[in-house]
Amino acid sequence: QVQLVESGGGLVQPGGSLRLSCAASGSIFSAYRMGWYRQAPGKQRELVALIFSSGGTNFADSVKGRFTISRDTAKNTVYLQMNNLKPEDTAVYYCQAARNGYTYWGQGTQVSVSS
Repeated sequence: QVQLVESGGGLVQPGGSLRLSCAASGSIFSAYRMGWYRQAPGKQRELVALIFSSGGTNFADSVKGRFTISRDTAKNTVYLQMNNLKPEDTAVYYCQAARNGYTYWGQGTQVSVSS
């Protein structure tokens, strides 16, 4: 069992930055593939970024070059650094942990990009 708690969302102007955090507890954090997903109103949840237990990463085309994902194993935390934010990045952002066919989700944190 894994518990995930996101934080760091908020309102930011276009071109601004935010860093989301996802604190994990309850299992061996380093063995999990961690990811960030987002869901905008009226749209399906979509992948934003993944970080694998090997340290490899994967990003949606829409955020490449603007977002980075990292993990701090000592703190059991995964981060999503979001730069040059655009209005279309507005969504609820969810943290996910996955391993061996099991997936766990956090409660989500709202990110709003508006002038």
